[in-house]
Amino acid sequence: MSGPYDDILDLPHHVSTTHPPMPMADRAAQFSPFAALTGYDDAIRETARRTDRRVEPSEEVLAMLDQKLRLLARQPGAAARFTWFVPDVRKAGGAYVTVEGVVRRIDTDARRVLLENGTLIPLDDVLEIEVLDE
Repeated sequence: MSGPYDDILDLPHHVSTTHPPMPMADRAAQFSPFAALTGYDDAIRETARRTDRRVEPSEEVLAMLDQKLRLLARQPGAAARFTWFVPDVRKAGGAYVTVEGVVRRIDTDARRVLLENGTLIPLDDVLEIEVLDE
């Protein structure tokens, strides 16, 4: 069997005297998948991330929330659990957050509640209030 490379097939492998051999980890990296679309995986993850729809409370729920806020205003240092909607900054929808704490101040003009731990809750986004100190 004779071929065009028969004269060099049995020669020893060349090892450079000026360049050190590449480490095996770096050699393997040259065969790793090429990411032609930088950021594509992040965009796919962001699209797949689920958000909740904002629920508009009924008139009955709004009346109950108003009643509970008045109760909290009459009880300084009362503890309560608030659930409110936080809009997502990147896509439509958001998430419902529940926080428990002691009410420091109810600002009816700015329509928000300040808890002692520093949490600021917008009243227009509140879905549920549970008064813990009754």
